[in-house]
Amino acid sequence: MAPTLATPEPSFALVEIDGNSLGVLARRAPPTLRGYFGDYRPAAAQAIGIGDSVQITVWEAASGGLFSAPVADRMSPGSRSAAIPDQMVGRDGSVTVPYAGRIQVAGRNQQEVESAIIERLRGKAIEPQVVVNVTRNITNAVTVTGEVSNGSRVPLTLGGDRIMDVIAAAGGYRSPVHETFVTLTRGNRTARAPIQALLVNPREDIYLRAGDILTVERTPQTFTVMGATGANAVVPFDARGITLEEAIGRSGGLTDSRADPDGVFILRYEPASLAREYPQVSPHLLALGLVPVAYHLNLREPAALFAARRFAIRDKDILYVSNAPFSDISKLMQLVGTVGQPAIQGVAVSRYLY
Repeated sequence: MAPTLATPEPSFALVEIDGNSLGVLARRAPPTLRGYFGDYRPAAAQAIGIGDSVQITVWEAASGGLFSAPVADRMSPGSRSAAIPDQMVGRDGSVTVPYAGRIQVAGRNQQEVESAIIERLRGKAIEPQVVVNVTRNITNAVTVTGEVSNGSRVPLTLGGDRIMDVIAAAGGYRSPVHETFVTLTRGNRTARAPIQALLVNPREDIYLRAGDILTVERTPQTFTVMGATGANAVVPFDARGITLEEAIGRSGGLTDSRADPDGVFILRYEPASLAREYPQVSPHLLALGLVPVAYHLNLREPAALFAARRFAIRDKDILYVSNAPFSDISKLMQLVGTVGQPAIQGVAVSRYLY
């Protein structure tokens, strides 16, 4: 018996654009910032950390105490108080307060530090009262970089700050809205989203945490058009999203003389976790991690126009429209006519002369 030839494995998956594939794509939308990081709420109080700067003011109940002003100024307002100059919290997590010594402040909030200083001054100062202000907040801050007017470390307020609040504090983004993306890094986790998603859905404008890194990027979104369309080109998005129907229109539509309405394809790579939901995808393609998928649409069917309106184009997609079967024959006839035209003209001239 002659050996049988093995059937070659397909190099891509062919998927029809219909209700089933549209449902799969809708269910597998990319995770949102809120879905990835959750709805974090700011703490009721912020802890002071190493590197922060604090200012301490001490009051006493009567003149003549440790922190009173000189005798000549005792009748002036504030004569029973003293402001200790700004101090940066050292690596040991403490600052120095006269007559109280080194006070541990790192990991404590302002109220806790005030109580600790009062306890140290009790019996030394006259009924001391203390106010602690954080004048330079490094620990409770977010780093903002990228396409913003002033990249900086933005301190977080006690009321909490959302992504758009922090971007505004950094001077706002400089790139067009539809080309602007934000990347949030929190610990060892990172997620990315278009800025327009935050503007359209305020729930995506989540609260930030101390230590977060926010990167604003300008990323033009494009798709490529090839085949029997009005224009073969790289087409930029001018909005947050674009549908297949709009993509066909922006490419000049299908060329009537040579396009095959049954030959509209969108080519892209899909993650194996999504492609697995298509029954026609072979196991060897799923093993690639990123599966090359050709989505097919037959524009001869009226329902296909409604499907095209629901199918979202993604960044770096390829829109390909194949030639109609008779198009190649027409091209051949044009070629034959072009090649034979000089001979026909020569025969006509010779008849005229002789």
